[in-house]
Amino acid sequence: VVRLPMSRADAVDPEEALVAALSSCHMLFFLSYAAAGGFVIDRYEDEAVGEMGKNESGAVAMLKCRLRPKITWGGTPPDAAKLDALHHRSHKDCYIANSVRTEVLIEPR
Repeated sequence: VVRLPMSRADAVDPEEALVAALSSCHMLFFLSYAAAGGFVIDRYEDEAVGEMGKNESGAVAMLKCRLRPKITWGGTPPDAAKLDALHHRSHKDCYIANSVRTEVLIEPR
């Protein structure tokens, strides 16, 4: 929001922190539920993106957050239905996602 040179390019701004919090919360629930289901994950990456704009009352807000997890499985991965269920449960239980009005979309890569 604050342009250079009045800000630091290497600093995290609040919008980035919100996206990171949503991503991290989803990831932690997902890793926990996957492990409980017997799945091994070697790597979990997320290229999460937030979309700013004006909300219904005209205030600037984080309108949408797209989580784009890419998972490298250490063993046999879940089938599509189980993977979808893991993401759905993780999103449903994520207390950060439950605390914001931002639309959170899960778009596995």
